[in-house]
Amino acid sequence: MRHESTLLNVIDVEATCWDGQPPPGSVHEIIEIGLTVVDVSARCRVSRHRVLVRPVRSAVSDFCTELTGLTQAEVERGVTFAEACRILVEEHGAGERPWASWGEYDRRQFARQSQADGVAYPFGYPTERTHTNAKAVFTAAYGLRKKPGMSQALRIAGLPLEGRHHRGEDDAWNIAALVLDLLDREAWPAKA
Repeated sequence: MRHESTLLNVIDVEATCWDGQPPPGSVHEIIEIGLTVVDVSARCRVSRHRVLVRPVRSAVSDFCTELTGLTQAEVERGVTFAEACRILVEEHGAGERPWASWGEYDRRQFARQSQADGVAYPFGYPTERTHTNAKAVFTAAYGLRKKPGMSQALRIAGLPLEGRHHRGEDDAWNIAALVLDLLDREAWPAKA
C-alpha cells in the first residue's frame, strides 16, 4: 500500500470558451477535469481519471468543441460542479494531497467557480502549500526566459504528446510526464 504523502494529483481543466468575448450572461465554467495520480517516490504515473462537469451559466460553443472535442451534449451528461469537487475530495484525496497544474489557470478557475457556486474549494489551504505551478518549475529547471505551453515543454523535454491536446484527461497525463521529467532532474520542489 502506497503512503498517501507520496501521491501527487496532476490536474488539468477544460472550460467553456469562445472565439472572442463570452455571450452576454455567460462565464467560463469547468466542463472537464483531467486528473493523473503520480507516485512521487516510485516516479511513475499510477492512474488517470476524467470527470465531465455540466455547465449551468454557459454553453459549449463551436469554437470550444473545435478546441477540446467536447460537445454540449457530452457535458450535459456530466455531474454538477459540486459533485465534481466531492469526487476530487472523496475519491482522490484532493484536500490532503499536493497537486500540480500547468500554470495558474486551473487553480484560479477552481477558486473562482467555487466562490461563484458556493462550493468549498476542494484542494485545501493554503494554496501555496498544496499547489505547484509545474510550468514555473519547468521554466526554471530548463533555464528558459519565457514560460512554454505544455506541448512546447514536451518537445523541449524530448517527450511525446500523448492523446489530444486541450483534452483534460490527456493534458493531465502529459503534464504528469513533465513532472516525472522534473523529478528525474531533481528539480521538483518538496512539499511539507
